[in-house]
Amino acid sequence: MALRGRNAVITGSNGGIGHAFAVALAAEGCNIVINGPGDASELETSRAAIQDMGVTCLYSPADVGKPAEVAQLISLAEDQLGSVDILINNAAIRHFHPVDEFPPDEWDAALAVNLSAAFHTIRLALPGMKRRDWGRIINMGSIYSLRGQAERIDYVTAKHALIGITKTVAIETARTGITCNALQPGWVLTPHSERQIAAQIASTGCSRDQAIETLLQSRQPSRRIITMEEVAAFAVFLCSDSARNITGSGLSIDGGWAAL
Repeated sequence: MALRGRNAVITGSNGGIGHAFAVALAAEGCNIVINGPGDASELETSRAAIQDMGVTCLYSPADVGKPAEVAQLISLAEDQLGSVDILINNAAIRHFHPVDEFPPDEWDAALAVNLSAAFHTIRLALPGMKRRDWGRIINMGSIYSLRGQAERIDYVTAKHALIGITKTVAIETARTGITCNALQPGWVLTPHSERQIAAQIASTGCSRDQAIETLLQSRQPSRRIITMEEVAAFAVFLCSDSARNITGSGLSIDGGWAAL
């Protein structure tokens, strides 16, 4: 329980990797603020399950694409928990269009959630971290922080830019007890990946295992799926005192994909 008494805000933690972060940090004694849209009863069940681990768990429905609601999210944590010690910027949306057909409103929405939200959460959480001389900021990058991809200009652009935010914040806080890093996962088995698997099965009539193998062939040399729990465990390590000198880094968990 190395993080007992610490408080974490995780954007986009109503499911997927964000929820895995919440569970992993709670297991280390960390109080949690989960965030994101969703069915009210399912969100309450999720919040209660985390709280049953012996920590405090709050829920915020804040739309992190709106700066005023980001401020409400950070204020909730500071007012009810006392601090934001750990900040994980995980919220993301994505659209799929060629550049010349990309709707401007979808571009603006994606940049607001995928990029500007991280700027706003960090700028609001940093003063408290500086006063306490301790903080951990983790920005969720992606393999697409390193590579391009057709018809994903919003997502690729934001994930590249998050690395710039990460490096800048790390430099500005290098002489403090605050670190700022980015995780760059490859193909993780998430609800989005499950939709890709289902689409592959529907289009080819193959088995689930065959669909996964096909999807991995063009991605991860390891031919192994990355689990959400593996990504969350890496985040827990970055929050530990053992990782106090890891800052400003983009850290890949991608089965060798970035090496291609």
